[in-house]
Formats: sequence, C-alpha cells, structure tokens
Amino acid sequence: MKTAFLFPGQGAQTVGMGAEIARAFPPAARLFEQANNILGYELSRICFEGPAEQLNTTTISQPAIFVTSAAILQAFRNNPAGSTIRADVTAGLSLGEYTALYAAGVISFEDGLLLVQKRGQAMQAAADATKGAMVSIIGLDEETVRRLCVEASEGEVLLPARREFVEPVNFNCPGQIVISGSQSACQRAEELAAKYGAMKAVRLEVAGAFHTEMMASAAKTLKQALSNCEISEPSDVKIIANINAEYYGSAEEIAEGLTKQLTCPILWQKCMERLLADGVERFYEIGPGRVLTGLLKRIHRKANIINISSVQSLNEILMR
Repeated sequence: MKTAFLFPGQGAQTVGMGAEIARAFPPAARLFEQANNILGYELSRICFEGPAEQLNTTTISQPAIFVTSAAILQAFRNNPAGSTIRADVTAGLSLGEYTALYAAGVISFEDGLLLVQKRGQAMQAAADATKGAMVSIIGLDEETVRRLCVEASEGEVLLPARREFVEPVNFNCPGQIVISGSQSACQRAEELAAKYGAMKAVRLEVAGAFHTEMMASAAKTLKQALSNCEISEPSDVKIIANINAEYYGSAEEIAEGLTKQLTCPILWQKCMERLLADGVERFYEIGPGRVLTGLLKRIHRKANIINISSVQSLNEILMR
C-alpha cells in the first residue's frame, strides 16, 4: 500500500504538545533534549508548559512544531510495529515541509532545526519591518477570492509598486483559502467577504503577510542559510513541493523551493490531489493537532488518513 507521511505547519502549536510523548517514549525525550542543546534554550519547557504567548511567536513556534513532529515520528519509528510502516512520499504544510525533508532523510535533524530557527527569525524580522496580515476566507472558490482581493486592494493589486494589496496564498482545501497582504487591505477584505458570499473571514494570529513579497528579505536570509546546509539528493522517499505540487528532483530544487516558499503561494490542495492521483492509499498526519487530517477529508472525503498526535493515537497504531 502506497503511504504518505504528512507534517503540520505553523498554527498547529498548543501548550503541552510533546509532553506526554516525551514521558512515554525515551527516544522522543532525547530528541527534545538534543533540540535544547542545539538551540541553547529550553524549547521543551516552552512546548510542555508555555506560556502560550511565547510559544505562539513566530521565532518559537516554528522550531517547536518541527521538534514536536520529529519527536512523534521518532517514537513511531522506534517501536517494532511502527518501524514496519514506511513512507513512499512525505509532505508538509509550509513549515512542515522541513519535517517532511527530515523524515525523507535529505536533511539532518540538526540542520533542519537550525534552518527552521533561522526561518522563524527572518520571517519575524520581515514582519516587523512591514505591516502585514493574513485572513482565512471560508466558503468561496478561487476565482471569487481573487475578485475579492482585487476589490480589497482598491485597484493596486496589479501595480508594480504595490503599497496596499492582498492576494490568495494558501490553497488549503475546497472552501478554505488564506489571503495575505497589507493590514489595511486585509481589513477591507474581511469587511467585503460577506458581499462575495463567504461563510466567514477569520483574521489569523500571525506576525505578518507570509507567502507574499513582504517576506522578500526573509527569503534572502534563508537562501544564504540554505547555501551553507547539507542537503542530500532525494532517493527512495519522494518529497512533494508546496510551491508547485511536483516532486523534488534534486538538492538544488529543494533549496530553491524552500526559498520561494516564503514569497509564493502554498498549493496544499493540489499537493494532496497529486498524491491521491499517484496512488497513495494511506496517509499519516504526524505532529501536533489534526489540521491536515481535516483538510484531507475536505479534499477527498473517503481518504484513509490516520492522525498521530498523542500517546493514545500512537498506542492504537502500534497495537494493530
């Protein structure tokens, strides 16, 4: 049976994540300890105990989700039952793509963690230097969301030097598209959403306009960090890219895809549709929360997806 491992992105964090896993599975606890040593601060304490205000910052939440997902994967793989389940392909939503690359064996845990730390810091710096926001639009198709963005941008969406703009950037599943841009344009989009027939528009608790040109400075910083990172050529396990729903063919493509990811849309729905079309029959969401499980069910109601986010879910898998 063709199998995919999926890994969540920013927004999946919650205080307490990983604590039970670390207590129950020593290999997971050791990975958290390794992360603390690499980063030089007690990331595990923030994951396990909070406070939420600290965990939710871009600079902390990104390494926190990466490490928690990797720890759950470690617990899964270190059990005799779990070790027999192998991924043919891995995928991760935005930040989760780094965990997918680690799971596929093309980057080390340390390199992945340091990259994610640098990514979070660079995105926070870019957000501080701009005034951006993101809004989740529920209940509209892509064409309607684009029309909404044009009106909310007040005609500036097509101008080369855009000051106020908003555009669709996260195509998560049917009826759920996230838009991103300047704060003022995002506010207008929220107010206009009902006019276009949206069920609701939800402002996201993020630092800035991710996946737009407002992250150009972060992309430049990340590109430099990637040039100093050892990335192996993809081999046995395929990795699908967020930016184009194609499989990475080389280490060079991976570095380019991770850089472009910061300023380009995330095509998650197309990624999942590609995996389904290519014969993936079994999916595992590995990491905190159930976001990707919900999205996949919206994309394909009968999809076979198993969520692994807790000791209970791990034990259920391992007892089968």
